[in-house]
Amino acid sequence: MMKIVWLSCLFILLSLKNIIAQTTKIDTEKLLTYYETQRYGDAALYLQSIYPEDTQDLKALTQIAYCNMMAGKLADAEKSYQKVHIIQPNNLSTLFSLSSINSKRGNISNAKAYLQQIIQLDSLNFSAYKQMAAYSDNPETKLNYLRKANILNAADPDVAYELAMTYNKLKQYQLAYDILKTAIALDTENFTLQQAKLPIANQLGKYLEVIETGEKLLKVHQDENVMNDLGQAYFYMKDYKKCILLYKMLEELGIQNESILYYMTLSYRELKDYDQATIYAQKTIDEAISKHISLYYAALAGIYEDQEKYNEATTTYKKGLTFGSNNIIYYRLGILYDVTLKQPKNAITYYQFYLKNNPHQEKEKKQIAYATERVSALINAK
Repeated sequence: MMKIVWLSCLFILLSLKNIIAQTTKIDTEKLLTYYETQRYGDAALYLQSIYPEDTQDLKALTQIAYCNMMAGKLADAEKSYQKVHIIQPNNLSTLFSLSSINSKRGNISNAKAYLQQIIQLDSLNFSAYKQMAAYSDNPETKLNYLRKANILNAADPDVAYELAMTYNKLKQYQLAYDILKTAIALDTENFTLQQAKLPIANQLGKYLEVIETGEKLLKVHQDENVMNDLGQAYFYMKDYKKCILLYKMLEELGIQNESILYYMTLSYRELKDYDQATIYAQKTIDEAISKHISLYYAALAGIYEDQEKYNEATTTYKKGLTFGSNNIIYYRLGILYDVTLKQPKNAITYYQFYLKNNPHQEKEKKQIAYATERVSALINAK
């Protein structure tokens, strides 16, 4: 009997504690101080000390969840938001928060699942489509989400940029141009979008527009990409001197590529400056050839060797040497002629090429010793 009475008293005391806790007024000034000083962790602890752990108070749970999220306590924040989600499953704000938390914790699958729930509840939710596009690995799926987001908000610069760049990769230049043109009309001072439009406008032959926009952008910032696009527009408008002048500036900055050098070559040729045209034509060729191409030929020749296709192997090794001297190729040709093809004269030649081409004394110690020994042996065997 006493045990039953004791349990009853305990139950009453616990109930009173919960009632008192729930009716206790929050010190709003204290809480506001935590918020203003961004002490969100302390704010969460304070709220948790006011409300019982099993509280169903949506406002309290949301506040605790938010404070924990802002404090970086993502696991705790997710637990509180999950409680809110159970009580109020169709709350878009809660679903966005749960998606964000899962994204930050690396669980993209869950993040996308929450966004899908949002789209089911609100098929016109721009933010959900925008975020789904960011999470999409499949190009076609990403494009569909970007399209929907852009239809809902053509002014958003991030979506407009991503959608335009996607169309640009697909070589759908007019669609890319139209997307950017619309977004720029809604934000005329967005230099990022204006710059993104330049290469697309060049593709569409809108050279005067590129020149007008490019010159304006260069007054704000000397951007190398803008200079590159502007130089192309000058070339196609037959203003070869301006094209060269602009690309010379890039060259002096150490910025050059195959395309820039090619346009300089053609510009000098149009101006009948054949000496400079020849110089830049050679520079274009040199830039177009990979510095590692001889290694690629060496790899291919090695495959032919493994297949015992020795004529193809020697031809391929020598093709690699047309792009510059290469110690690997000299050494491999020496061995091929020496060991496999039994052509000592050729073997000596390539071993000597290898030894004269300054091989690394430490890294190639064994190869140097072997080539030196074989040269001596082959010469003495004559």
